[in-house]
Amino acid sequence: MTEFGAYIKKIRDSKGMTLNQLALYAEISAAQLSRIETGKRGTPKPQTIEKIAQALKVDYTELMKVAGYVDSESADIKKDKIENDIAKRLKQFEKEIENSDGLAFDGEPMSDEAKESLLESMELLFRQTQRINKKYTPKKYRDDE
Repeated sequence: MTEFGAYIKKIRDSKGMTLNQLALYAEISAAQLSRIETGKRGTPKPQTIEKIAQALKVDYTELMKVAGYVDSESADIKKDKIENDIAKRLKQFEKEIENSDGLAFDGEPMSDEAKESLLESMELLFRQTQRINKKYTPKKYRDDE
């Protein structure tokens, strides 16, 4: 059993999921998942890892670390940079809506609660966009700088 396969099996078992359930939720075959868990198949592609992460409701970056695609230190640095970028975008957006006279929804001025809800929605949107645009390069193809 590979480290990655054992890690997936451990998470799956801790969540009380069967192999078939995880395969169904991840939209991969149960046979492929079984080979991953037992180590009969090598480390899967990042796209497959993302499907497994979503099905298990675990952090994609963490699975990518265990799979060997991302090293811990660079992942933490990237994560900090992403968080800073999101915070910067949110501050800019917040300034824009605060400085907007007549910001309204359905003809009515927006309440403070509605503005807060809008900010929370934008944060979710920024995070989702960041996740979608994230690209990983396998270690063997990376330039070590």
